[in-house]
Amino acid sequence: MLSKEKLARINELAKKAKQGSLTEEEAKEQSALRKEYLETFRSSMLNTLKGVTIIDPKGNDVTPKKLKEYQKRNKLH
Repeated sequence: MLSKEKLARINELAKKAKQGSLTEEEAKEQSALRKEYLETFRSSMLNTLKGVTIIDPKGNDVTPKKLKEYQKRNKLH
């Protein structure tokens, strides 16, 4: 998870970019921060999805076989 300071800086740079006053150095910083944010988000989302069980309206477990095998190997369920 990104720190509050980094998130605040991302927002600050985005606001400055909308105003059209972003320097080249700030643009590079913004790009690096965005990349870090996306990597963190994707990792978090993947970890969440790895622990999911899908149940259909009838109450049947319809979790994909590949996911069940992963969960069994890593003892998530």
